[in-house]
Amino acid sequence: MTSFRLWALSVPSFLCSVAVMVTLTGCGFKGTHVDLILHNGLILTLDGESSQAQAVAVHEGRVVEVGPERGILNQYSADQEVDLMGAVLVPGLMDAHAHFVGFAKSLATADLRETGSEAEVLRLAREQGQRHAEGWVLGRGWDQNDWDSTAFPDRRGGLDADFPERPVLLERVDGHAVWANAVALELAGFDANTRIFGGELLLAEDGELTGVLLDRAADSLQALVPPMDSLQLASLLVQAGKEVVSVGLTHITDAGLLAEDVDALLALQESGELPVRFSVMVSDDAQALDHFLPNGPRVDTAGMLDVRAVKFYMDGALGSRGAALVEPYSDRPGSKGMFLQDEDEYRLKIERVKAAGFQVATHCIGDAAVKRALRLYGDLLGGVNDLRWRIEHAQVVRREDVDLFSANTIIPSIQPTHATSDMYWAGERLGRNRVRRAYIYSTLQKQLGWLPLGTDFPVEGIAPLRTFYAAVVRKDIEGWPEEGYYPEEALTREAALRGMTGWAALACFRENDLGQVAPGFRADFAVLDRNPLTVDEKDLLETQVLQTWISGQRVHELGVN
Repeated sequence: MTSFRLWALSVPSFLCSVAVMVTLTGCGFKGTHVDLILHNGLILTLDGESSQAQAVAVHEGRVVEVGPERGILNQYSADQEVDLMGAVLVPGLMDAHAHFVGFAKSLATADLRETGSEAEVLRLAREQGQRHAEGWVLGRGWDQNDWDSTAFPDRRGGLDADFPERPVLLERVDGHAVWANAVALELAGFDANTRIFGGELLLAEDGELTGVLLDRAADSLQALVPPMDSLQLASLLVQAGKEVVSVGLTHITDAGLLAEDVDALLALQESGELPVRFSVMVSDDAQALDHFLPNGPRVDTAGMLDVRAVKFYMDGALGSRGAALVEPYSDRPGSKGMFLQDEDEYRLKIERVKAAGFQVATHCIGDAAVKRALRLYGDLLGGVNDLRWRIEHAQVVRREDVDLFSANTIIPSIQPTHATSDMYWAGERLGRNRVRRAYIYSTLQKQLGWLPLGTDFPVEGIAPLRTFYAAVVRKDIEGWPEEGYYPEEALTREAALRGMTGWAALACFRENDLGQVAPGFRADFAVLDRNPLTVDEKDLLETQVLQTWISGQRVHELGVN
């Protein structure tokens, strides 16, 4: 069996049509016609040899040849020639774990991500209520860790007074907690005695509900919010598509969708309004699983949307103290977080997913969650394999569990900006010794020799170049901490760039046509104004995406609407 570790650098077999064209040009035929030539740039191919070139020829949406400037221009004529004027062309950037549909929906809600206080959250909620005079008041992005008081808010501190008649649901930045008012709680039938498996309704010292609900309790309340109108959703998806291609993204793995979400994406792709490629993870939802699993994985020959994975949640988030830990939280000694899956039921679910030929991906933040998932995966995988099951996030990992990733060929799927977002308070949650086992990206890369990178947007921002910065520098945008956050766990620049190109493709079975600028690969490119592999650290965050190409079509150009 081919070594899984070595696939990270392998070059797949070419498509026959492209191979024929390469053969003809190699025999000295001049002026071979192609659709597109991009030249006069620095092309980082990220192929097995990490080679560089100056020009690339494209035909029918795929790369025909990559090479020196004169060699390409002398051999090919094209309908369109684009002078890159010295810019840097890399494979189209891929986000290995994001929530595109969730991001689109969030565009219609109050943006609470930059709020610095409870008062500011309330102000933005009131403004949202004024913009939408009826129905639920919705927002997303608050984080009590960014406030002067890092305690969770209480609805009686202003939320109930501001909204005495309308239900309000304000989602925390991580998506694992919500803050709701009395009207919303009453609609759900929640009171101080309500208990929900895998969830928690926080109580004030006087025993009253604060309105903060964690994980499954938050899910139960969110289920009451009426679904978005299909026309509004379509408009928001198109808007979100324009935003993601503007930052160089050409492919997104959406980590958890229902059947109706997939249908919405497909409709917009077919109409040409959404050129972005997707690999979809099906949500752990009975209806969604019954819809997708019986027919087996959906592998799109056009390369636009695959459905071949199922996403589970083993625990919650560290910021809301819902991540499942082996030992109690350092700043909440009576709690170890919570599991969101009954172990026996989860085992039956992943057995069913395996039998249907789908990939398993499980959200695991805390070390207890990672431990449980690795053990149950190992029982079913039984050693080295090519099923490519994934642990999403893998934020806190016990030393004795690290080697289980390589023992059973389990992919650690990470989001580097989580480290630089959490570093201000992660030590308080985990304590000085345990925090050293968190965000261990270099250690995890050594397990398989590669790992995919994502953003987890809208939990974080959508920009993959911010992911790159966090992975290699491990500092915030102000350059803190000066030496980096546990810098020994930083990735090399080439590893980080591969993590959001070829290695991201490998994680979703797309390594045969995405993630490299090489003959036979799809012509997806991001054109940057500087070389991320060599630019000074202080200039990394100033990097601009000049153009984005998908299937040889320009879908974004800086300064052009």
